[in-house]
Amino acid sequence: MNSNRNIILNPILTEKSSVLMEKLNQYVFRVSVDANKIQIKRQLEKRFNVSVLKVATMNFNGKAKNTTVRSGGHVLRSSGKRSDWKKAIVTLKDGDKINLVDGDFS
Repeated sequence: MNSNRNIILNPILTEKSSVLMEKLNQYVFRVSVDANKIQIKRQLEKRFNVSVLKVATMNFNGKAKNTTVRSGGHVLRSSGKRSDWKKAIVTLKDGDKINLVDGDFS
């Protein structure tokens, strides 16, 4: 089971998430891959003192990447994979807000 510190990793601040914040009172976070909706809801309510109405989660597979390094006249090629990650869109009760600028994301 996750400890309370590593369920919510960081907010995702994009133009689309800004529109969701302003119009629908929804916030977007990058969360731990093994966290479920109930854990995400409890962590947000405890951490920011807000009421969460809904949590929607999406899983993303990490992309395969190739790298090339030139060293001493030789070309070294290797391949790897980026980490899988999970995103949560959280809907808050009307009147509740989360201040992401002064948030506790250490």
